[in-house]
Amino acid sequence: MGTFKALVIDKNEAGQSVSFRDFNETDLMDGDVTVRVSHSTLNYKDGLALTGKAPVVRRFPMIPGVDLVGTVEASSNPDFKTGDAVILNGWGLGETHLGTYAEKVRVKGDWLIPLPAGLSPQQAMAIGTAGYTAMLCLMALEKHGLTPERGPAIVTGAVGGVGSVAVALLARAGWHVIAATGRPEEADYLKGLGASEILDRSELTGAVRPLAKERWAAGVDTVGSIPLANVISMTKYDGAIAACGLAAGMDLPSTVAPFILRNVALLGVDSVMAPKALRIEAWNRLAHELDHGKLASMTSTISLDEVMEAGRRIVEGQVKGRVVVAIA
Repeated sequence: MGTFKALVIDKNEAGQSVSFRDFNETDLMDGDVTVRVSHSTLNYKDGLALTGKAPVVRRFPMIPGVDLVGTVEASSNPDFKTGDAVILNGWGLGETHLGTYAEKVRVKGDWLIPLPAGLSPQQAMAIGTAGYTAMLCLMALEKHGLTPERGPAIVTGAVGGVGSVAVALLARAGWHVIAATGRPEEADYLKGLGASEILDRSELTGAVRPLAKERWAAGVDTVGSIPLANVISMTKYDGAIAACGLAAGMDLPSTVAPFILRNVALLGVDSVMAPKALRIEAWNRLAHELDHGKLASMTSTISLDEVMEAGRRIVEGQVKGRVVVAIA
C-alpha cells in the first residue's frame, strides 16, 4: 500500500477548500475492485462540486469526479481480473463515494462495465456521463415509440456536453434537430454536429403559456425550469421530452394542459443509478453509433492540474462540448 495523487475537497466552518494531496491507499473506501485511473471527464455536476455552487458533495473529505476509464489493478470480484479495461459512471462517485480525480479508486465491481470494443480510453471519457446520458435520452424517446417521421426534435443547452452528443446522436438517427442555445456564435459548431436549425434560448425563457404553437415531436432537455416548461408547451400531440438536467433550475413552472390535452409525455432520465444492463446497451450503442469525427470535434483535453479552473468555467457556461481529464 502507498500514496497517490488526488484532488481533495475539504469543508470546515470557514467554507470549502480544494487542493491536491498525496492520498493514502489505505483510506480508499470499501469495494472489491481497485482501478488505476487513466482518464476522467469534466461534467456540470463536477463543476458544482468543485465550486461548491450546489450541495453535490455529501461527505468530507471528498475526491470529486464521477467518471473514469482505467485498468483493474486488483479484484476479488469474479467478473473482473487484473488488467481489464473498465468504465464507471455515477453510482455516487464524487458525492458519497471517493471519486475519480485521482490516480486510483476502489469501487464495487457491480458498478463497472467493460470498455466496449472500438473505443479508446480517451474516446470513452470524451463520451463520459454526458454522452452516456444523451444516449439514455435517445433510448427513452425510442422506447416511447417516437421516430423522425413524427417531426423535429429539440435539444436544449445544445452547446454543453449532453446537448452536443444529443445533437449528434439524434441527427445520425435521422431527426431534424433544432439546437437551442444562448450562444448563437456557436451555430457553425452545432451545425457541424448535425443540427438543422439554431433556436435562440430567448424563445424559451419568456412567460410560459399553458399551450403554445406545436413545434417539435421530441426533445432532450438538459436545463429544466422555464425553458423546459416552454418546450413542453410547444410539443406536438403525442410527443415526448426526455429530461435529464437542471442547469436553469430544479423547478418546473408548467401546467397539466400539455399532458391532458396533447398527450405529451415527460420522460425522466437518470444516469447515476441506471441498471447495469441498460448501461451496457447504451455504451455498446455509443461505440457504434456516435461518429468518432464529430466526437473529436466537440472534445478538448486538460490535465488534472487544470480541473479546478475548468470547473469554474463550466458552471459559468463557458465550456463547449466535452472535456477529457488526463489522469495518468
